[in-house]
Amino acid sequence: MPRPKILIVEDDRAIADVLIYNLQALEYEVSHASNGPEGLELAQRNLPDVVILDVMLPGIDGLEVCRRLKSAPEIQLTKILMLTAKGEEGDQLVGFNVGADDYVVKPFSVRILMERIKALLRRVGQDEPIGDEGVIICGPIKIDRLKHRVQVNGEAVELTASEFRLLDSLISQPGRVFDRQELIELALGSDSLVLERTVDVHVRSIRKKLGALAECIETVRGVGYRFYEPDRQA
Repeated sequence: MPRPKILIVEDDRAIADVLIYNLQALEYEVSHASNGPEGLELAQRNLPDVVILDVMLPGIDGLEVCRRLKSAPEIQLTKILMLTAKGEEGDQLVGFNVGADDYVVKPFSVRILMERIKALLRRVGQDEPIGDEGVIICGPIKIDRLKHRVQVNGEAVELTASEFRLLDSLISQPGRVFDRQELIELALGSDSLVLERTVDVHVRSIRKKLGALAECIETVRGVGYRFYEPDRQA
């Protein structure tokens, strides 16, 4: 079985060296780039399983690197973990919006980071739709699981893979209340080491993208979220 391939895109050499040492100790195949353009080139050439990506990079910043990687068909299944000092909720929201699969704030625990990388590796290839339902239509919202697309009133809505799974989970059972831990397991993977707050960040992003239909996702205070069919809205 081939060794998992990890690409580190980090301009701080000390941090990069710590990551390289620990990842190689886990017998992963590790490569390193110190700027955005080099990171893009290595990703396209080596097709890594996981990219550890700093945000503030020379040449091309990490957000643009993430956006370009997620739009490249040959590496869309690559998992991207953003590793950055930008830890505000708004920064995380931007990161998830451009396609990040996980977000870790510096300073970080090396042991926890290694576990999060293992969790991402377990999720590689799990973005494919499950089941035979194919298409779900709920009022003006259409989810095509086979094509991994969402439309509202016939217009495409661009969701990240995690946002797609989260909306799919909610819309599949209208009216049912999902607690945050359920949504982590359904949408982010049961192996994901993420905080329940991460679900809130994803929901805010989905609501923004749904526009006038944002209120279809109702917050159930102290519990989680539920989806109401659009034609039931007051």
